[in-house]
Amino acid sequence: MSQKNDYDGAWKEALEHYLQPLLEFCFPEIADNINWHEPIEFLDKELQEVTRDAKRGKQRVDKLVKVRRKDGRKELILIHVEVQSWVDKDLPRRMYRYHHRIADRYDEPVVSLAILADEKPGWRPDTYEERLWGYELRFRYPVCKLMDFGRNWRWLEEQSNPAAVVIAAHLATQQTRGDMTQRQRMKWELTRRLYERGYGKDEVLNLFRLIDWLMILPDENAVEFRKQLVEYEKEKTMPYVTSIERLGRKEGRKSGIQEGRKSGIQEGLQKALHAAIVEVLEARFGSVPGKLKAKVNAIADEQELHRLHRKAVLVPSIQEFEREI
Repeated sequence: MSQKNDYDGAWKEALEHYLQPLLEFCFPEIADNINWHEPIEFLDKELQEVTRDAKRGKQRVDKLVKVRRKDGRKELILIHVEVQSWVDKDLPRRMYRYHHRIADRYDEPVVSLAILADEKPGWRPDTYEERLWGYELRFRYPVCKLMDFGRNWRWLEEQSNPAAVVIAAHLATQQTRGDMTQRQRMKWELTRRLYERGYGKDEVLNLFRLIDWLMILPDENAVEFRKQLVEYEKEKTMPYVTSIERLGRKEGRKSGIQEGRKSGIQEGLQKALHAAIVEVLEARFGSVPGKLKAKVNAIADEQELHRLHRKAVLVPSIQEFEREI
């Protein structure tokens, strides 16, 4: 049995939380030239304006980030994360168009990067070219192919960089598309290593959310996985996930069953997500203001509710969560 995976959503979250580790892992020379002590700025709205006429599928994540170089100069970095499972022949042209538009708009240097997360070993587009009647254009950009890291799985698992965890989860999801028993085993190994590496509670939660987001399991396997996790956290006396996320999911499912019987499956799912979000916030921050609960309960879009549920687990404060609505 195969499961539908939200690659683009998980990678968007990964880029927002682990930009530095990802660049250090995929583009070490570029990362080494960035002053990470200075704040970085994500320019999502600006990128949307620049690319508003582009055809944007769900299997791609684009990020525009402003950083400062170690020599004090500012740079714009355009990061394309390709998470398609097929070859996109239009990628080089799109990379060039975005690069040109951004450079023209901001009149600043732009660095375009491509992280290829597809499953085609021979597909490594890094150049866009145009030639006509003596006119010639050649645009080349750095590329990181995630499949390359999967050639040495043991090495990948042993890396302390959190980006390695995200990449390993992505590759494991692709490798186990038709084998949920194997996916469960690999998901457990990746999760267990979060505790063994000595990550703090927040880091474990952040990375577990990405693993869980990518490595979706059918109900039967998910139940077995949860049992393993509960027992392991009890043994290690580190109830990170079970004290927050599991509570929210448990209450959410309970509410969903009750409401689903009363109002139908779709409304029941919405209620389940409403309850799950509030429960996670209460578990992390204490009481939740009534106005905030009302805002959450007024949301009907399932995708938006899933996004807010993830934010409830990851945000550092309830005020930050309020700004997400």
